[in-house]
Amino acid sequence: MNAVPEPLAIVRFRSVAVGCCLAILSLGGVFGETACGTELRALIRDPRLAEISGMARSLGHPGQFWVHNDSGTEPSLYLIDADGKTLAQRRINHAQSRDWEDIASFALGGVSGLLIADTGDNGGIREDVSLFAVREPAPESANQALAIAWQLRFRWPDGPRDVEAVAIDPQTEQILLISKKRVPAELWSLPLPAWHSDALQHPTPRRIGALSGIDQPAPDSTSKATPTDRYRAQITAADIDPTGRWLAVLTYQRVYLYERSSDQSWADAVQHAPRRLDFGWLPQAEAISFDARERAIWVTSERLPAPLLRLPF
Repeated sequence: MNAVPEPLAIVRFRSVAVGCCLAILSLGGVFGETACGTELRALIRDPRLAEISGMARSLGHPGQFWVHNDSGTEPSLYLIDADGKTLAQRRINHAQSRDWEDIASFALGGVSGLLIADTGDNGGIREDVSLFAVREPAPESANQALAIAWQLRFRWPDGPRDVEAVAIDPQTEQILLISKKRVPAELWSLPLPAWHSDALQHPTPRRIGALSGIDQPAPDSTSKATPTDRYRAQITAADIDPTGRWLAVLTYQRVYLYERSSDQSWADAVQHAPRRLDFGWLPQAEAISFDARERAIWVTSERLPAPLLRLPF
């Protein structure tokens, strides 16, 4: 894909973001909340990161993020900072990058880890998909490969589906997975294995609910819409904040925020209307992460240069 020149990328983002804010102000919030405070923090220009598909905050190094590419690339994780600079690359031994779609950070037993979701299935033909975990590495050991701590290889109980969003609940130690193309989007759950678990397990995911409030194209408009318009409501990534209170769900045009009270499960929380944060222009929004220290969300996309956005909420 051809990269958008930096000046054009910045101008396009700013003009759309400003227009979006003005539209919401003039319409009295009819379309929900808009992230008028969205910040374009950086442009990621590392040629190794041409198809960022997942992003997770570093627990060991706050203010930095682990990212990975989409399918068909080297099975590596990259550490970047808030300025979009690549700090380290770590290859994962014995891993295949069939269709990596998301990543989540977690802490278990005092050890920080990263969960990679090899669950993409655009054609709906994969017999099985997998999740695997590695211990979060120190960025200074950039030349050392990572080992897979454990792997979950499983099948969906009612047939294949495309899933590009994964998050880990720090309170219940559950893995949440969200379908991309189903309407309404399905919420699935798996238990987070302990570090000493068998290297390969074959669990069965459990469907625990469906997400409300995800805007869909009007039926009479889909025939006239461009392919991008038709795909805008599809879910491409997710994350849960460090407190376990907020679930952020990313589509190609906005972030949906579901709030969970202390007496709720996520199955209950996603039945309520989410907050909506609209961001400006992005080529293909596919990666999201909560900030490790502040009340903010970070979003980036495939294609270079990839805008790195910060959305306070």
